Amino acid sequence: MRISSSFDSGAIEVVSVVDAEHIRLRLRADNAADFRQWFHFRLQGAAGKHVVMYIENAAEAAYPGGWPGYRAVASHDRREWFRVPGTRYENGQLVIEHSPERDSVYYAYFEPYSHERHLDLLGRVELSPFAEVRNLGATVEGRDIDVVVVGRPRPERQPVWITARQHPGETMAEWFIEGLLERLLDGADPVARRIRELASLYIVPNMNPDGAVRGNLRTNAAGANLNREWMNPSIERSPEVMLVRAEMERTGVALFLDIHGDEELPYVFFSTAEEVPGFSAASLARQEKLISAFKLASPDFQTEHGYKVGRFGEELLTLASKWVAHRFGCVSLTLEMPFKDNANLPDGLSGWSAARSRNLGAASLVAILAHLEAVG
Repeated sequence: MRISSSFDSGAIEVVSVVDAEHIRLRLRADNAADFRQWFHFRLQGAAGKHVVMYIENAAEAAYPGGWPGYRAVASHDRREWFRVPGTRYENGQLVIEHSPERDSVYYAYFEPYSHERHLDLLGRVELSPFAEVRNLGATVEGRDIDVVVVGRPRPERQPVWITARQHPGETMAEWFIEGLLERLLDGADPVARRIRELASLYIVPNMNPDGAVRGNLRTNAAGANLNREWMNPSIERSPEVMLVRAEMERTGVALFLDIHGDEELPYVFFSTAEEVPGFSAASLARQEKLISAFKLASPDFQTEHGYKVGRFGEELLTLASKWVAHRFGCVSLTLEMPFKDNANLPDGLSGWSAARSRNLGAASLVAILAHLEAVG
């Protein structure tokens, strides 16, 4: 048997692979920061065997509260992923118990979104008559930061910004963007057509390609948590934020959605902007209308469960959606999706998945259109 992770987004530390029922592993930290939770690795030579893998330092993860009720995902072909029922958290270890059907099987924290798929997505966008891909500059390691622009900027069109994967291990965010873009660029979809008439959209599918390729959970190659860099980004530590923020200043922002995943809460929800200094009654009214429209657009979304007031403390304005709300006075929200399952609509086979993330991205256009028509 062999375990490997030297591939795009691969991450694990191998302690011992002597006995199939006692495979010892450890979560690997981000390359330049002490965050660990993401894993993605390949097991070979175990077809038909009863495999028990122990991730021994799971209690040292960034969010150990995310393990209870969690099930790892697995795939034999890297296309179809399923949850592993024999996943449990006990004695500070994440235990994955499984009997693979094939000699090669991949395990991951969530369905990976590879850099190749990212580039393929941009390639499909380039072929659309409704969009173009613009380069904003480069990451710490020289990878492209690209923004998809849908709808030519005009004075009557509202600038809408959507970003994803500031935290690279939150791959559901780019699955969401894929679903959103596929619908937005569909010439036969009336919702998409109307949005293209009312808005110019600026969509960054992956804010952190360095961290994504490296298999990091939360940081870029320099060890920066991008979603804590928005007040004072630098070209050395967080060029990704600096470049996007500069383009926002150029275009303006009338609506901003920042797409994420949450390790602990088994729900889809928004982190809202009421705590932002200067948040007005008019902004609150617009925010509530968009949230109501989102709830109608997808039964996967709910408003009963979310973050507690005061969660971010003094860090508040270092977060993307809070900084944008403060700077531009617009509706600016962080959307969170679960790593586990949606407790309101559980799926025993897949839990929360890439497919559900894509569907939510497509459904989000209904709420975006409702917002645009309400304020336009």
